[in-house]
Amino acid sequence: MRLRVEFTTEPFDLDEAPAHALVAREVVEAAELDAVDVGPFGNTAEGGTDAVLAAVDALLRKTLQAGATRITLQVNVIGEGE
Repeated sequence: MRLRVEFTTEPFDLDEAPAHALVAREVVEAAELDAVDVGPFGNTAEGGTDAVLAAVDALLRKTLQAGATRITLQVNVIGEGE
């Protein structure tokens, strides 16, 4: 099945991207995902189940280590087949 994850990390800083936001970008861009859209107020990524779940695991662990105090995410099934 295919999944889409949407996420944000906090705290926000409108003047300069915080370390946890840069780490989040690195994680999703390095993952084996089909589509990645990184923006200042939200991020999305799509791919097969295993790739998305592995990226979410790495995202949670690494952004918390980099100083995130809140991570909001939503995972949706968007289709069948890998």
